[in-house]
Amino acid sequence: MNKPIRVRDLLARKAPLQLEPLTGELGLDRVIPNPEASSPGLVLAGYTGRFVSDRIHVLGETEVKYLGSLETKARRKALETLFGYDIPAIVVTKSQEPPAELVELARAKGVPVIRTSLKTAEFFRRLKPFLDDATAPTTTEHGSLVDVYGVGLLFIGRSGIGKSECALDLVERGHRLVADDIVHVTRRGNDILIGRGHQLSQHHMEIRGVGLIDIRTLFGIRAVRQQKRIEVVVQLDDWDASREYDRTGLDMRETKLLDVALPLVTVPLNPGKNLTVICEVVAMTHLLRYSGVDTAHQFNERLIQRMRERAEVRDYLEEDDE
Repeated sequence: MNKPIRVRDLLARKAPLQLEPLTGELGLDRVIPNPEASSPGLVLAGYTGRFVSDRIHVLGETEVKYLGSLETKARRKALETLFGYDIPAIVVTKSQEPPAELVELARAKGVPVIRTSLKTAEFFRRLKPFLDDATAPTTTEHGSLVDVYGVGLLFIGRSGIGKSECALDLVERGHRLVADDIVHVTRRGNDILIGRGHQLSQHHMEIRGVGLIDIRTLFGIRAVRQQKRIEVVVQLDDWDASREYDRTGLDMRETKLLDVALPLVTVPLNPGKNLTVICEVVAMTHLLRYSGVDTAHQFNERLIQRMRERAEVRDYLEEDDE
């Protein structure tokens, strides 16, 4: 579960968001429940029917000028309506001076008022990626993540089955390591999973019998990358002669990670199997399917067509009385 994002976390992004608190330390530990930001809009005019209060509210030039055009009593009433809701924070853009009543009522309610020098549209553009990233669902997976031909392959399996050795062999063949042992996974949007390594052990790998190795130092900067989208899960299993394995590729299996469906390929391991080449083929097959080429289905359709043609010839001969 993600750590709740607080107003103080916004101020930590001082450089890109160009923020300064106008109410000091007041309310900086307030939690921001909603990863969206909006302008108060019609609530300042008294319409509260569709007002969403649990998000950051931004006062741009239009809102500040509107408040400035009101009589003192009307302006105070409009702001009292706004602060009648539990608002996490108020942000004033373009280095504008907020109305005195706004700061007064904010202090009374414990709501921080923050100012930015950015224009309103630019502030929204910079704020959204930060809020999305801070509130995105995350998890950790025990496995290895490698970029193979541009496809993110996440290797999973029991401890000691050879995930790290497979990743090392792929790196030696020119592919790129993203993470080994612990993969931090973040969901972006509805169906994109981004994997990265732990900050402390990033691009290090444990090989039993050898110890810890630094992939970046051994193979160079081109052998690693900081993060990669996870596109296929490769499960390494011990060979089981009594088990039926997929031999055609017609029945694509899936697994779910953070509620995102991913293709699942199970590779049984037995002596003499060239696992690295198989993993390269898995990546290339995924690329082919992504481009609309499904070899298994195409072969199956040709086989069915050939059987149909032969059946038609047989029926013709059986019906031919001459």
